[in-house]
Order: sequence, then C-alpha cells, then structure tokens
Amino acid sequence: MNDSNEPLDEALLPRVRVVLSHTTKPGNIGAAARAMRTMGLTRLILVRPSQFPHREATFMAAGAADMLDSVEVCDTLDQALEGTTIAIALSARRRDLSPVALDVREAAAVAVADAAKGGEVAFVFGTEISGLSNDEVLRCQRVARIGTSAQFSSLNLAASVQVVAHEVRYAALGNQVVHETKTPLATHEETERFFVALEASLQRSAFIDRDKSGRVMDRLRRLYGRAMLESQEVNILRGMLNAWDTSMDKRGD
Repeated sequence: MNDSNEPLDEALLPRVRVVLSHTTKPGNIGAAARAMRTMGLTRLILVRPSQFPHREATFMAAGAADMLDSVEVCDTLDQALEGTTIAIALSARRRDLSPVALDVREAAAVAVADAAKGGEVAFVFGTEISGLSNDEVLRCQRVARIGTSAQFSSLNLAASVQVVAHEVRYAALGNQVVHETKTPLATHEETERFFVALEASLQRSAFIDRDKSGRVMDRLRRLYGRAMLESQEVNILRGMLNAWDTSMDKRGD
C-alpha cells in the first residue's frame, strides 16, 4: 500500500496482468479487454480459452480490439504466472484451503505496492461456469473478493475484470475525477452583492424580519455556498430578485 498517500505512477500499470483461465465465451474476452483498456491495463493472458481468436471477441472489444492482437495464450496457469511475484485469485466461494482472502480494494493496494517495488502482479479469473478450481486458487498467494448483494452475488466475468481494473487504477493513481465548470465560478464580490440584494428582497416581502434576519441569512449563505455558484447563475438569481421586486412595486402602486 502507498503509505505516503501520494498517487503513484501510471507506468506501474503494465506490471499488472489479467489472466483469464478456460474462458468459454469469446465475447467475455473482448469485453474484458475493453474493461482493461478503459483503466490503462494492457496485458491480457488467456489459459486454454475455448475459442480464440473469434469475431465475437473482436466485436465486444469495440475500441480496444487492437489489444487482442497482443493477447498471450498459454496451455497452463503456471505459464501464465511466469515471472509474477504475487498472483491474486478472484473467487467468491469459501474454500477449506485458501490463501489469505482480501477485499478487492485491499487486493489492488497490495498489487500496486508490489508493482512499485518492481514486482509483476497477476489477477486470475476462472471460467464463467464454475470459476477457478482449488488447484488454480492454491497457485496464487492471495484471494480477492468483490462485495456483492447476498441476494444476487453472481458477477459477469467482464464486469469482475472492470471492477478489479478500476481498483488497480485507483490504487496506483488515486482519485482522478476532475470537477470542471464550463463557465467561471462567481467571485466573492458577485456573491456578496447577491446576498445583499437577497436579504433586502426577503425583508421587503416580509419573509424575514428586518431586525432578525441574521440566522436565516447564515443558513442561506451555507445553502448557496454548497452550490458553488457560477457567475452566470448569480446573474440569473439577481435577475429573478429584480423581477420580484419590480412586481411588488407595481402591486404597491
């Protein structure tokens, strides 16, 4: 795990391989490749797939079809795991003999930490029908489990790969969500002018007492503060207040 809490490096991601063992549906291979591509993982290894290459795999890979050209196909899991320092089996089943089980987020952190030290890491997925065999699980050093509903815990293979790929990327790079606005946020001066106008309008309408407006205005400041108002939005609100004030003036006449 990254003890410094600082994001690591996307260059670590090629050290993480996804291994699909005895995949029966070629479409799942393509969908898994696409799931990996969206998260920056590029190394996909297949152990004795029932059908590959296959047009359904290419179709399901969509924009990541080129990844299928570099897929490695092996006869055994041992071959697929050559050079790895940690192999993590994905399995929802409880087993009598099993490596240490981790939540998938913990497993991703372990994998990235090892990759940061120069290790090679594999996440191993079993066949769609029965998952990984006991022998395959015991060839791994850890088991990872994805938290699901107790009422319906079955995950599609490609969906499982997507979850793992996301967690690996998160462990390596941290939160990359960028909150952007297309128009500038309102300045302090703009929002203060709005609050002055708002308070005056609320007093004129008798919604708040002129001498006891502080508490209400404090709450309104907090409300609008959470909204992170844009400059254009403040202008709209000022325009609404002006329209209401004009309407009140006309009724007063």
